[in-house]
Amino acid sequence: MEISKLSDRFDVRRLTEADAGAVLALCRENGQFYQYCKARPTMAQVLSDMRVAPPGVDRSRKHYVGFYDGPELVAVMDIVDGYPTPEIAYIGFFMMNRRWQGRQIGSGIVREVEAYLKNIGKRAVRLAIDRDNPQSTHFWRKNGFEVIREVDREGWPVLEAERAL
Repeated sequence: MEISKLSDRFDVRRLTEADAGAVLALCRENGQFYQYCKARPTMAQVLSDMRVAPPGVDRSRKHYVGFYDGPELVAVMDIVDGYPTPEIAYIGFFMMNRRWQGRQIGSGIVREVEAYLKNIGKRAVRLAIDRDNPQSTHFWRKNGFEVIREVDREGWPVLEAERAL
């Protein structure tokens, strides 16, 4: 996966520990998201999210990336190439800078990512939505994701959703 090709509009680059403060600030602006999930926006959580990959997945297939407009971090996405099967990509996390929300920019980023993934041979994108989060549920359904099952992740109910490419 060539992460620089995930967007034509924004510069996309891999986020590192040096970017963790900017990621944390972006996350802290989005308090509603954290009302519905077990994670909390802390430096330790951001650093963990940057490193952790699904069980059995080589970390080289995990891409924790930032979408930038000049120096400004517009969005963060965690995407795993070939998970849970080789023809699927998994979005583990997607969050927009609050200043950029409400203008269809997040949906535009998702469409660009999907177009790139389709171009490299992926047949679907999968993700999990916090079951009780109306904002996330609305966003992903609006972007064509269909719930395929409900999963309990250690007491945290999520909706696994997928969009065919």
